[in-house]
Amino acid sequence: MRHLTLAVLAAVLMTSTSMAQTTPAKAPWDQAFLPPAPPWQGASQALIRSASDPWVTAFEADPAHDFSPNYVDTRAWFDRLDAASDLIRIEPFGVSPQGREIYAVIASKDSDKLDPKKPLLLVQAGIHPGEIDGKDAGMMLLRDIAFNGKAGLLDKVNLVLIPILSVDGHERASAYSRPNQRGPRIQGWRNTATNQNLNRDFLKLDQPEMQALKRLQAKYHADLYVDVHVTDGMDYQYDVTYGFNGENGVWNRSPAIARWLDGVLKPVMNKSLEAEGHIPGELVFGIDEHDPRKGFSDGGLGERFSNGWGAAAHVPTILIENHSLKPHAQRVLGTYVFIETAMKLLAEKGGDLRVAIAADSALRPTEVLANFVSDDKPAYVRAFKGIKYETYDSPASGRKEIRWLGEADPEIWKVPFYGSHSTLSLKRPVAYYVPRYRADIIERLKLHGVALETLPDDTTLKVEMIRLVDPKIAPRANEGHVQISVDTVTTQIRDWTFPKGSVRVPTDQPLGDLVVLMLEPQSSESVFAWGMVPEVLSRVEYIEPYAIAPLAEKMLAADPALKAEFEAKLAAEPKFAADPDARLAWFYRRTPFYDDHHLLYPIARELAH
Repeated sequence: MRHLTLAVLAAVLMTSTSMAQTTPAKAPWDQAFLPPAPPWQGASQALIRSASDPWVTAFEADPAHDFSPNYVDTRAWFDRLDAASDLIRIEPFGVSPQGREIYAVIASKDSDKLDPKKPLLLVQAGIHPGEIDGKDAGMMLLRDIAFNGKAGLLDKVNLVLIPILSVDGHERASAYSRPNQRGPRIQGWRNTATNQNLNRDFLKLDQPEMQALKRLQAKYHADLYVDVHVTDGMDYQYDVTYGFNGENGVWNRSPAIARWLDGVLKPVMNKSLEAEGHIPGELVFGIDEHDPRKGFSDGGLGERFSNGWGAAAHVPTILIENHSLKPHAQRVLGTYVFIETAMKLLAEKGGDLRVAIAADSALRPTEVLANFVSDDKPAYVRAFKGIKYETYDSPASGRKEIRWLGEADPEIWKVPFYGSHSTLSLKRPVAYYVPRYRADIIERLKLHGVALETLPDDTTLKVEMIRLVDPKIAPRANEGHVQISVDTVTTQIRDWTFPKGSVRVPTDQPLGDLVVLMLEPQSSESVFAWGMVPEVLSRVEYIEPYAIAPLAEKMLAADPALKAEFEAKLAAEPKFAADPDARLAWFYRRTPFYDDHHLLYPIARELAH
């Protein structure tokens, strides 16, 4: 018996040794490489339901609370919730490039037609599908509204949740999507199936997902719009950071809205999050990834982003950026608290917010500021709750790198904060005219909700046309476009015929600022800047040297002023003087043979009366 036991033991040891030799080691990217997360315990953990609850979400049922369900399972769960509760209904509002339905989940005590007297909160998750906290938080909150005693949230407020906006990106899921983010362990992809970033599409409206969102926003006019993301970048103590244009009194296109968000929402929201064990903070972006104390910026105010669009459209918009290095569960619970608090606040103070929206919608500035860049000098020094770190010499990079230590720094950092300033001021014309053949631009304006006037017949008008001076084409593509910039333009008063179906776009409307930013070619957010009007760069018809040379000689002989201008240019510009083709081109541009439409922007300004 003893010999048999030893034999069995030997066999087991041999098998174990063999398995150890044949089981491959984990690849480096399957081992922990992110900085450690500070330990966290918060009252909001009580929101997680038991795995035995019939309405437990996939996030809650996962033992590590580090899982988010796929598109099919998410929709099946919401369908079941819709069928079980009169307070919940699903509303499809678009189809993705790969054919998936994009849908919203509406929570309301109203009938199918929501009561317009009630404030409406629109929460959008999954515009970047790897950053999916809003979906899991929304599932929990809607379940609790339906079954767990929180139906009273709907007495004075309606909620519209978009659980996944970029549904195709959501399904390009793996464990290797977002290397800087701690959970969920399977994450969606940042871009869409057409490789576009939807959070760069709020003004140009290229993508079907964003076009669908605009139609939904036109149907349900949100009093507060919350766009839920997760950060990249540096480590810090805050777990829920959020921001909006005009925060802390800086200039903003919607100042009354910003004052409400600053003075009413922010104190209440921060107190609520802190009471549940979270650490809320202002949304900031580090300016030097190798020196965290060098300072922060506002990250840009462009209208291509949700918060920039919201300010231009006078829609109160908050950008949530939960901290990527905090555990998924901590971020989800913070988002739940944020949404619930926003609903309670709208129920109490939504009327005041509507007054602010109306005040900003009535603004008609004569100058529209554009093309914001970061300030050279800090606007102020702010207190900041940092994480301890050290630096080390990395053999991989060959330089010193930061190693975050996962411990709250007891010292409150004093860090400079850099705002943004405009580099361009655009005069607000009375109106623009867009020719009918640019139906794509007209459709984008309609999707934004811009009021248009369609010309019933061919119409000749005296208008101000814009001539582009030396536009520059970007060296690489961006978001499916090759962008074009122009620093200088000239104008000409001309009689121009616009065919039937062209549109007049007045700027005396709430979306007038947005119209100027879209249609002025010097605006970095314009249809021209995004490369949507490239046809004006092409010159048609040429003249041979044997024709233009004798013609130029006759022009010099006939026009002393022209001769003087030419000779001055020769003297001032040696490179031009040495270039025969450039010299002849100079004369060609001054003949009636030259293409009159070359660099002539097809969208005209209406003359002031």
